[in-house]
Amino acid sequence: MVIVAIESHQGALHMQISTIGLDIAKNVFQVHGIDAAEKVVVRKRLRRRQVLEFFKALPPCLIGMEACATAHYWARELTKLGHEVRLMPAKDVKAYVKRNKNDAADAEAICEAVRRPTMRFVRIKSAEQQGQLMQHRTRDVLIRQRTQIINALRAHLAELGLVAAQGNAGVNELRAIVTDEQDTRLPIDARASVIVLAAQLEALESVIGAIEKRIKMQHRSSEASQRVEAIPGIGVIGATAIVATVADPTIFRSGRDFAAWIGLVPRQDSTGGKQKLGPISKQGDRYLRRILVVGAIAVLRRARENPGKYPWLTQLLGAATLQGRGGGARQQDGAHGLGAAGPWWHLSRA
Repeated sequence: MVIVAIESHQGALHMQISTIGLDIAKNVFQVHGIDAAEKVVVRKRLRRRQVLEFFKALPPCLIGMEACATAHYWARELTKLGHEVRLMPAKDVKAYVKRNKNDAADAEAICEAVRRPTMRFVRIKSAEQQGQLMQHRTRDVLIRQRTQIINALRAHLAELGLVAAQGNAGVNELRAIVTDEQDTRLPIDARASVIVLAAQLEALESVIGAIEKRIKMQHRSSEASQRVEAIPGIGVIGATAIVATVADPTIFRSGRDFAAWIGLVPRQDSTGGKQKLGPISKQGDRYLRRILVVGAIAVLRRARENPGKYPWLTQLLGAATLQGRGGGARQQDGAHGLGAAGPWWHLSRA
């Protein structure tokens, strides 16, 4: 009789839950649930293996989570169980944390934030989208490793008086020296060391090439990606990254909203009716921002070389040059909205 009563009580609690704040981690999860009257009905810590079992026993309800690591996976799994899942930026949830930070306080803050009408939510990514983005992240990691190995190879050979020009031609020249066993400028022990770097460099270039080939295949099969590539300054890598990151572009009212989302608009510190603009905010996806900044700088360089092809940019650069010569102009006086220093300074700080 006691067991039946306990199970009946737990079932009644489950029926009352309308909103849940779920603080996720690698192994330990914290649940904070309230009913329609905003009364707390459950505070519980779950192990990873218990999460899906717990939510299977609940009727459909609203579940809030921070958009952090593994959040998109859990959002997809909980959606399959019939729940409505909303992801929120962690920085937006932080304002609702009361006093000290711990798992229970975080779950309570998530539960409070997910019900706010002005809260901004993150679209749930599909497994396919995440797989495409993994290709970009993996390529980015491998390119950084390639740069490290090239720098190490150049530094080691420079200690022996072997230097080469910048760029791929210079690297290939050094690799030829390393692989040429008849070249006596390299001691035996030095050659045994740097030839390992040369082999690693070759392997990295092969893997990077394979990833880029797959990205190009995805680009050719995606109409949206090809449309994005038509924008000046955006290539195959940038187009596929944007399409994979932004599943639904209709959430942005304009291009400026998209620019603000990835942190390419000036940071504001305005008060008392006085507008004060600083450098770009650097909020949002750093990878996308870097790709777009590199593309923008390339377009600006072409605009300087061929002013007639880019009249708007030519006018923008001319205004920035005039303001720079004035010296006394305030930041907010820039017609381009980037301050008196012009677009080059702000883009270079991305």
